[in-house]
Amino acid sequence: MNETRIKQVYDIAVERYAELGIDVEQVLAQLQKIEISMHCWQADDIGGFESTGDLTGGIQVTGNYPGKARNMEELRGDILKAMSLIPGRQRLNLHEIYGDFGGKFVDRNEVEPCHFESWIEWGLEHGIKLDFNTTSFSHPKSGDLSLSNPDKAIRDFWIEHSVRCRAIAEYMGVRQGDPCIMNLWVHDGSKDITVNRMKYRELLKDSLDKIFATPYSNMKDCVESKVFGIGLESYTVGSNDFYIGYGAQNNKLVTLDTGHFHPTESVADKLSSLLLFVPEVMLHVSRPVRWDSDHVTIMNDETMDLCKEIVRCNALDRVHIGLDYFDASINRIGAYVIGTRATQKCLLQALLEPLTQLRQYEANGQYFERLALLEESKNLPWNAVWDMFCLRNNVPVSDSFISEVQKYEREVTSHR
Repeated sequence: MNETRIKQVYDIAVERYAELGIDVEQVLAQLQKIEISMHCWQADDIGGFESTGDLTGGIQVTGNYPGKARNMEELRGDILKAMSLIPGRQRLNLHEIYGDFGGKFVDRNEVEPCHFESWIEWGLEHGIKLDFNTTSFSHPKSGDLSLSNPDKAIRDFWIEHSVRCRAIAEYMGVRQGDPCIMNLWVHDGSKDITVNRMKYRELLKDSLDKIFATPYSNMKDCVESKVFGIGLESYTVGSNDFYIGYGAQNNKLVTLDTGHFHPTESVADKLSSLLLFVPEVMLHVSRPVRWDSDHVTIMNDETMDLCKEIVRCNALDRVHIGLDYFDASINRIGAYVIGTRATQKCLLQALLEPLTQLRQYEANGQYFERLALLEESKNLPWNAVWDMFCLRNNVPVSDSFISEVQKYEREVTSHR
């Protein structure tokens, strides 16, 4: 579709939405401000730069598509290529194992801000803000339990690791002039029945209290739950109930990963409850297929419901959106582009929803009218607005990004 045609179709869409009291230009301005935190680990299957060992701690990547990033230079190049095909604003979410260790082994209880100096400089150069994560998996001291381990030496190791990660996140926030969001997730659990549920949770709470003892003003702490882990199916120490309680009591952000709940649970429904009791919420958006399989995010009902609920709760300034999937069965740069653009498309449709009229119907008890408009709004020309958003951001419109990914594969990743 050429530029003239895009503008013509967009003008028609603007008129149609205006009939429903929606200012499309205002919506585009809102969408332009929303930052999505892309995850660095899609580019290299959560390998990182610390060691070449296998993934452990309930982490598993499936697929062996050729061309994954093998070092920091390739990883950064792949991320920049993906971002060049995505409209709007993106951040980059780093795990601790992606530090610039200069070819030396730095254990996780020894990591320092200097190991992320080059990442910060890279982010400043390209206008990309950074977020951060502790990394408790794939380490000799991981085992089944980390922060809830009865062995004090192991527990202290992971406490120190987490304390240092918070200091790194604070440093990132200072340098980039914007708070770094630091997520804490541990895999701790049991494969079979445990008779010490309370004990491990008491230890986890005590560890978290120690980790969060130092207050910071340039980073934000998140705590993330999970239903189960691979090989740890019967019991998860850091359950959703645990972290909701901890987050509400300690004024921490709660992270909701769309793959970390039972298949029939609505993550969207959790937002309005959480936002009443915690300051902000972090989202890790993926696509679970029967389990926490971390398929590439698409424009499905679950993602759409999630984005609509953010807008309906008037919580764009309190809900942070990050991606968290790792699909090694398809082109990894393409996976970045599909997932990020799909999330943005859902956000756009949420912003274009005729919410004022829908709420008026609801307030009047006009439930037929409410349902009818909800259904008809699915047919509104949001895609014409999306094309204009891409055009204004100077990125490929519609499916034209496919050839760009293919070209990058021919010229770059296929030679790895």
